[in-house]
Amino acid sequence: MISKSESYTSGQESVTNSTWLIYILKEWIGLDYHYPNCMGSFLCVSLTIFFFPHLLWFFICIFCNICLHIYKRKNGLDDDFSNKSWDNGRLMVSRIISMYGKLWHGYEVHGIEKIPEGPALIVYYHGATSIDYHFFVCNLYIQTGRVSYSVVERALRMIPGLQLYLKLLTAVYGGREQCVEILKKGNLLGVAPGGARESFFSDENYGVLWGNRKGFAQVAIDAKVPIIPLFTQNIREGYRALGTTWFIRWFNERFQLPLVPEYGGFPVKLRTYIGDPIPYDPNITVTELVEKTKIAIEALRDRHQKLPGNILRALLERFDKHQKDD
Repeated sequence: MISKSESYTSGQESVTNSTWLIYILKEWIGLDYHYPNCMGSFLCVSLTIFFFPHLLWFFICIFCNICLHIYKRKNGLDDDFSNKSWDNGRLMVSRIISMYGKLWHGYEVHGIEKIPEGPALIVYYHGATSIDYHFFVCNLYIQTGRVSYSVVERALRMIPGLQLYLKLLTAVYGGREQCVEILKKGNLLGVAPGGARESFFSDENYGVLWGNRKGFAQVAIDAKVPIIPLFTQNIREGYRALGTTWFIRWFNERFQLPLVPEYGGFPVKLRTYIGDPIPYDPNITVTELVEKTKIAIEALRDRHQKLPGNILRALLERFDKHQKDD
């Protein structure tokens, strides 16, 4: 048994990080240190069970990317995604993602008829992951045939194995001018003003964390399009970030890291609610439009989300046939 007071000097046998972790967990849960293999197996199994559903989503995206590469090669396509020949590939991926959402989360989308036929800026609350927005985009395409461009973090460009999938679902990495141009061409565009900050540091109370971000409102005014508010019930119960812990928050803000530890993938009930459009008003200011949009999303949250969120309750809602009115 290793004493807590025993010091490890450079002359002693080195202790691996895994051994330190096992020792610490032994102290916490009282397992005997003389069985490292058993403890290591316990740790691996526990982490696999805990994080597997979250990793499953990533693997599904990679699977979709592989399917698209096969589809591209079989049909001799290039990267011109406006080509109608890509439509079946886009529908294939949308059905895979939609099926996953339906099977794992019982996913539903309500109010899709509120989306206008012309261009619009879709503004949504960003959970610990944007998986709900992927479900929404895919269901939108299946039901209406419309593609929604999506403003995403530039860091996603660096993730291998996802690029064709992101391109086909029309990820946008550019700035304000590109967004305005997309909308002026009559397209839908989705954006989460809270971005990574809202993803990392919001919690089960679903606080809208936009800070001083007003760019999306300026885009809507410049493009003269309405804003469509969007909120997904239980997204914080399905996937959670550890950004609210004081050390991780301090560490992240000090070093400006583009990620925080996350966990979850719990099969909670997810419902996306689409609010009434906020029409274009030539006389409204950017600040007023930001506030109006924020109030609209908070109204959707207050109507459809029980606060604070609770994982067990969200799981039980999978079996609840009753739901709040749209």
